[in-house]
Amino acid sequence: MLANRQRILPAARKVKDLEKLLKLSYEYIVILDTHVSQLQPIVQLAKSHGKKPILHADLIEGLKNDEYAAEYLCQVVCPAGIVSTRAGVIAKTKQNGLLAIQRMFLLDTNALEKSYAMFERTKPDYIEVLPGVIPHIITEVSERTGIPVFAGGLIRTVNDVEQALAAGASAVTTSNAELWKHFERK
Repeated sequence: MLANRQRILPAARKVKDLEKLLKLSYEYIVILDTHVSQLQPIVQLAKSHGKKPILHADLIEGLKNDEYAAEYLCQVVCPAGIVSTRAGVIAKTKQNGLLAIQRMFLLDTNALEKSYAMFERTKPDYIEVLPGVIPHIITEVSERTGIPVFAGGLIRTVNDVEQALAAGASAVTTSNAELWKHFERK
């Protein structure tokens, strides 16, 4: 699980963002919006700076988001973990002993109930709730599943982060560099 109880999970969308992250003290980082040809160099770069990169499998261009892709990511690219909305990707990630973070989008009550049924089957290590600015749903998901929750999406202010954490989120994922700096080592 996430070491040192990291409250912010910084997410890099571009190489420039990754370069900023490598200079900060965060151990776990999330890599978004990559191309399949960039995966290994990016993961190796992050690891060479003492980081534990988590790849967002749904956002890798040139790689189908299925169990075979998850197997490739786990065994060849070797990140610390994988984020995905797909149950098969989460299952394969867990089989390979990597951190499995299942992302859920809060669209309506029906989608929420279907997500609960899926979590019963997949048993991810973490659930990422999007958008992360609905504190009472963060509390509900955490209590109902017993699985630690990350809050992400539409997190724009220090107050958004603090409300998500107060609602029971284990950490907040954000690509906002100002929030990375604000919460670093706090």
